[in-house]
Amino acid sequence: MTDAAAHGSAESAIRAVRASTYTIPTTFDGEPTPESDGTIGWDSTGVLVVELDVGGCTGMGYASASPAALGVVRDVLADVVLGGDVFAAPRLFWNMAAAVRNVGWRGIAAGAISAIDVAVHDAAAQLLGVPLLAVLGASRSSIPVYGSGGFTSYSDAQLRAQLSGWAERGIRAVKIKVGSDAAADPARVRTAREAIGDDVELFVDANGAYDRKEALALAERFADEARVSWFEEPVSSDDLDGLRLLRDRAPAGMQIAAGEYGYTPADFRALLTAGAVDVLQADATRCGGVTGFANAAQQCVAWGLPLSAHTAPALHATLASAARPAVHVEYFHDHALIEPLLFDGVPELVDGCLVPDLSSPGHGIRISGRGHEYRTAEWRS
Repeated sequence: MTDAAAHGSAESAIRAVRASTYTIPTTFDGEPTPESDGTIGWDSTGVLVVELDVGGCTGMGYASASPAALGVVRDVLADVVLGGDVFAAPRLFWNMAAAVRNVGWRGIAAGAISAIDVAVHDAAAQLLGVPLLAVLGASRSSIPVYGSGGFTSYSDAQLRAQLSGWAERGIRAVKIKVGSDAAADPARVRTAREAIGDDVELFVDANGAYDRKEALALAERFADEARVSWFEEPVSSDDLDGLRLLRDRAPAGMQIAAGEYGYTPADFRALLTAGAVDVLQADATRCGGVTGFANAAQQCVAWGLPLSAHTAPALHATLASAARPAVHVEYFHDHALIEPLLFDGVPELVDGCLVPDLSSPGHGIRISGRGHEYRTAEWRS
């Protein structure tokens, strides 16, 4: 345990760390259903849950992460935070970042850091007896969502059913995956527009599947034929020049978005300094929990750009409600099913917005005791 982490007061010191992982099959209408986007396919979602025992309360954090993230918690990070003060979250965050230098911060280790950081902030707010949103400072009382799914593996019938269902629930924007078949994508995007009517915004996400010229041509068609207003990762998010090209040349009214693979503050700085995006995305379960998400929001403030929260809607209901530049949260199909299974206290969706629960201390999300059949590993210090 590092000296810097070891000086929490008796009431606010981290006394124990627990971690568990889950692997949950993807489904549609309750049936196991493989999913795919423009570049990969999958049939399950991994979740890491971390609990911290602190002064008579338990702080909880989670991340959408490979089960391998539990090993990072166990072998690298637990000793860094044990004894640490939950009221010194920035110090704990940067100590964890330093500790993963040789294993690599980006990717699996970032998910482990993120889950712990969320648990630290949850515990601190619980000790104060106030909602986490009150600690962070509210910029708004609720945050709009956009429905997200429309996987390339879906049939047209599944696509229509999912998107129209979201529109009927009052969600005012939806997003589909594109990129696995560029020739077929314009027709698929038109199908999506027909399913939602004229009053709901339509977003598309290529997950970096297109090359630059292909993306430029499709941006024109998507805008002209289906009034697409958001094009996410039209080219790889590693291709900063390509994203900047799309941002400069995309049709008026179409925003270029990227950032879901931002793991460190420097990743967001790179996107912003390159002028690569109209909207920056950040995922608190990847970019460092509450601390990392707040850093991304501060960078957006400095650059005068909006922020969109990627997936994990239950957690981002609070974090995006605190972040001044946040415009919406991704109501991702898989996570919208998983979070109510694993957790109680998931925020309600009201008129297309998530409303953080201000009646409970911390972020208000608690382990439900359900989903044991999907647990793949457990560890405690």
